[in-house]
Parts: sequence; C-alpha cells; structure tokens
Amino acid sequence: MLRNYFMIIFVLIVATVPQHAKAKSLTMTGQLNHLINTEPDLQGSIVGISVRSASTGSILYDHMGSTRMRVASNLKLYTAAAALNVLGEDYRFKTEVLANGSIKRKTLNGNLYLKGKGDPTLLKSDLDHFAVKLKKCGINKISGNLVGDDTWYDQVRYSTDLSWMDETTYYGAQISALTISPDKDYDAGTIIVQVKPASNKGSRPTVSLTPKTSFVKIINHSITVATEGKRKIKIERGHGNNTITISGTIPLKAKSEREWIGLWEPNRYALALFKQSLSEQGIKVAGKVVTGTTPKVAKKLITHQSMTLSNLLVPFMKLSNNSHAEVLTKEMGRVVKGDGSWDKGLEVIKAELPKLGANPKTMLLKDGSGLSQVNLIPARQISQLLYTVQKKKWYQAYFHSLPVAGISDRLVGGTLRNRMKGPLTRGKVWAKTGTINSVSSLSGYVQTRSGHKLIFSILLNNMLDESKGKPLEDKIASILANQ
Repeated sequence: MLRNYFMIIFVLIVATVPQHAKAKSLTMTGQLNHLINTEPDLQGSIVGISVRSASTGSILYDHMGSTRMRVASNLKLYTAAAALNVLGEDYRFKTEVLANGSIKRKTLNGNLYLKGKGDPTLLKSDLDHFAVKLKKCGINKISGNLVGDDTWYDQVRYSTDLSWMDETTYYGAQISALTISPDKDYDAGTIIVQVKPASNKGSRPTVSLTPKTSFVKIINHSITVATEGKRKIKIERGHGNNTITISGTIPLKAKSEREWIGLWEPNRYALALFKQSLSEQGIKVAGKVVTGTTPKVAKKLITHQSMTLSNLLVPFMKLSNNSHAEVLTKEMGRVVKGDGSWDKGLEVIKAELPKLGANPKTMLLKDGSGLSQVNLIPARQISQLLYTVQKKKWYQAYFHSLPVAGISDRLVGGTLRNRMKGPLTRGKVWAKTGTINSVSSLSGYVQTRSGHKLIFSILLNNMLDESKGKPLEDKIASILANQ
C-alpha cells in the first residue's frame, strides 16, 4: 500500500513539471524529437535533420535525413565547393577591351570591343578606369562601332525553373557574361533605385539611380504625403523592357526607399555604361553601340581581372548572392566543357559530387543557387559534404565564407548577423541560410559548450510560413551548442 502511495505522488510531481523543463532535461536526441513533435509551426511540415561529429563524421542524430527535400540556398554549399575544386581558390574572371583597327591622329580606325568573361564584380568605376586608359593611349575618337561581346556564355538569361515573379528582382537577375554590379554587394545585372520624399506634400518624390544612367526609363507616379501618412512605395520593372514605374506614397521626412531591380539584357546595360564612361573622358563613338562577337584578329588593349575566387566567396556566401552561384555554374561549364551553359555547368557539378563525399544518385539539381523549387537533396548528403570538405586544401576559404551567428558586420555575420545573438551561439555557429516559398534551411557547423564541433543540416519543407522556420532552426542550433 505504502509503495503504491509513493508511486502516485511521483506521477503527480512529474505531471506538474512544465513541458519546457522536461525538454531541457532530455538528451540531445530527446530535445530534438520533442521540438519536432511539439512545435505548432512544424505540424504538417516535412523536417529533415542530420547531425554529425565534425571530427569523425559519425551520425549523432537523424530525422528523415535520407529523404530528398528542397534546400533553397543551402545548394550554394555544393556550388561553392565544386567551384573551389574545379576552378581553384586563386581563379579570377577577366574582362577585356579590344580593337580591330590602328590608332592614328587620336582616332581608333575600327571597332572597340568590350568582351565580358563572366565577372560578376565589374563596377561602373572599372569602366571609368578603362576609359582613362584608352585616353592615355591617345584615343579621342572611335570611327567604328562600340561592340559588347557576351558570347563567353550562352544567351539563356534565366535558369529553367525561375518564377516569372522573380525576374525583376535582384535575386532573380539575368545572367550574362558581360554584366555590371551597382555596388560592392555585387548584385550583378541590377540597378539601385532610390525614392526620396519631396520637401512639400503633394509633390513627386525624387528618384535617383545607382549608377546614374539614361539606360532605364523612369515613370514616377508616386506622391509625397503628410508626415503621418502611409509609407507604401512600389518600384516595378515591366516585362521585356527597362521601364521602371514608381507608384504609391512616401511621407514627408521619411527615410528613402531603396530597391535593387534586375534589368532586361544586362549586357546592353554594361555597354551603355561603358559608352557613358568614354563620353566622360571626351572619347566620341562615331558608329553604333551594338552587341556582337569579337574577331580573332582584334588586338587586346586592356585586361581587367576580378578578385580571386576565395575573396569572391565572401559576398557570394555571406550575402547569399544568387547571380554569383549561376555565374560560377556557367563558368565551370565553360572552363571544363567549353560551353558556358547551365546544362554543362550542372554536368560539371554533378561530376564533382563524389569527390565531395556526395552521392549524385540521391539528388536532383536544377540550378546553382537553390532558387528552383525542383532542387532536391537529403539533409544527410549535406552533412556528409560538410564533413568531407574539411580535408580539402581550400577548406579555410570555404569555411571563412559561411555566415557567422550574431556578428553584426555584414561581411562576417552575413545572413546570420541578426540571429542567435545569445552567448551560447554568438560567434559559434557558422552556417548557410536558405529561404524560398514554403522552405527554410540552415546547414553548417556549431561549437558546443563542451568544446566539440558538430556538423548539422536542417531542411524544413511545406511550411505555411517559411519565415517561421528561422527561429526553429535557431532553437535547434542552440540545442546543439548546449551539448
């Protein structure tokens, strides 16, 4: 009888312990299972998680880790690793300026060619520098045409599964071998549109472009409203053109509204900016501004090189730059197969997978960035990749490119700069984020409280609101950090 009495008391005490306290006392496996089974935002979703020891590669936790799932920008972990393996840490993109005529009496008697070879970091200031060099060569006039050559890659601008809704966004910008970035985030093929309120209510806000150009047409229907009015500005580019329409309202004294817009035919945009740079140096183009192919007999006047691939990985991975991923995919196709296309680039990536510890038969790849909803990879394959690459000579450059939790510097913390700021995780989680419609992902490394390093991959699919995946990923990373 007494024994039954104590048993009842014990059951009553356990029943009164709060659920979160019970979860805290569980093992890592118990805590992760508890979170998956009890979090309301995960109900009806598909959750793939793989956790490994960074030192041995042994699996410490697995939940649907072998199930193929959409990965969003976690696919960039593969693109970056393949690029380092194929191209090397010191690889640089080139841009060339060539001519097919002689220079006499300050006139280039022939055409001037701007040949792009994929550099996604080319800026307007680089074009200005080209123009200065040409001026120093004694050129004041070009008797022929100014020709933009982007034949280094094919002419397919969008990856197969890109949504029509994404085509004017910075993250869905067209891919060209000749392209310009507006600033040092290097969102190639885009322009920055800034809307600033006027000084008087009822007046049109001021619209400015970076870089300044007449290549795009601005239609401004927006209005400055009273200080207490609504801030609701829309910046939209039309399909198949470069007409940007601005509508809506912005209050007096409000902060400027800024948006990066992907342009139609970025090669022509780069060419227009180059003509502008030439004009600013007093160099006149007598002929037309056209696109075409550089003849083999053309003489190289200028060769510009980008930063190294190891340095490019920082804005690419930290800021999750889609255009960099797609350019690298096409570049691998061009270098290995002589064809700068998505098809050939993806063939190269797939051929590299076994060298990176991955089994290509377990996955489906459709692009280099993860923007496609059709990319499918199991979480276990991602954690295996992250284990295998630790042995590569380029691993430090790869690891350095990952966003770092809670570090406010954009080029250190990247897409994790505002997440996991607590002492348990700040500066101790290095991971690639990922978000597309109904998908959230996070994969990388975590330093535990006991001094060990773990590898993890978290893939959350079929979420009603993908933004709610981030705090759940942070909870999982915190559980791992607390081991």
